[in-house]
Amino acid sequence: MRLHQFWRRVTEGLELTQLWSQFETEARASYRLYSRDVEAKTPDGLTRRGRRLHVVREFFWAVLEKLSPARRVLLLVALIMLLFPSSGFSYHDAGNDLHVIEFDFHFWGGLLLFLLLMLEIADRVVMKRDLQIAREIQTWLLPGAPPQIPGISIAYATRPANTVAGDYYDVFPRPGKTPEDNRVMFAVADVAGKSIPAAMLMATFQASLKTLSTAQVALPELVANMNKYACSNSQGGLRFTTAFLAEYDAARRIFTYINAGHNNPILRRSNGLIERLDVGGLPIGIQADAKYESASTALKPGDWLIIFTDGLVEAVNARDEDFDEPRLLSVLEAGPSATPKELLDRLMGSLDLFVGSTPQHDDVTCLLVKAENF
Repeated sequence: MRLHQFWRRVTEGLELTQLWSQFETEARASYRLYSRDVEAKTPDGLTRRGRRLHVVREFFWAVLEKLSPARRVLLLVALIMLLFPSSGFSYHDAGNDLHVIEFDFHFWGGLLLFLLLMLEIADRVVMKRDLQIAREIQTWLLPGAPPQIPGISIAYATRPANTVAGDYYDVFPRPGKTPEDNRVMFAVADVAGKSIPAAMLMATFQASLKTLSTAQVALPELVANMNKYACSNSQGGLRFTTAFLAEYDAARRIFTYINAGHNNPILRRSNGLIERLDVGGLPIGIQADAKYESASTALKPGDWLIIFTDGLVEAVNARDEDFDEPRLLSVLEAGPSATPKELLDRLMGSLDLFVGSTPQHDDVTCLLVKAENF
């Protein structure tokens, strides 16, 4: 009974197949982490034996350099101890009795490795706690339940590849000078990079959008102002953001948008025709004086609009095949009469079935809009 309780506590109730799948996912992620360093430092023209030795050496350094200098020394001492056989020495005391003292290098080497493991686990726990706090803060920046908007219904979802994400989506009101000028702002953005750096830039993007959208300016000027601000913090264009920003005029059912280097959203008309919303300009944060053009389209009852990030269509399976847009369209074609929430669930289910146990390498975000009767 106690053994069973111990096992359940260790495995958190996971089955062996689930444990193996988790191990396989983590092993692949670790392999990619180290293999990038090894491949970057492996020159061409080596013989098979020379390449093998070079890979082993670079893999060793790839592991070692990820530790602090003190822990590197600790690891080296532990490895050296594990290579030495046990030894000892003897001496005679005053009574001429023989005393033998043995020193087990393997035991002390293993103990040093265990100490090193404890130090690394402590760092991981602290980092995991900080990341969890960062994820909670990031969750606050994203919308909760979809807002009620006359003439349309919406649904959205996001799946970060890591604890925190670089994808951003939002739907919020943008008041105009008069009630007739009121609009609803739509935003889906993808910051270059992953994890904490991308998440920090995502928060900056969200703050600048919410702040600058309060100004009574047209959409192209709003995006241009966001771009100027982003360029001052983009490290010369290295930290850019692709974005799809739009305003919806509920009274006239007009959707005005700017596509700033983002994946082209798909507009499926009620008669089955497909349109791409591709008018806009460069990604935000690359060129400070970039110009942005806007375009408008009318949403009629039965029309569907799908706004997504590249993590959706570029998700891969075990055969390294992309999910791609044709599969996305097939899900849409199979359920045009569904609600956005139902269709989003089908889409995410189809994505899960496609990728299987393949690790997620990028953030996935999708926003669905369905035009309906007032």
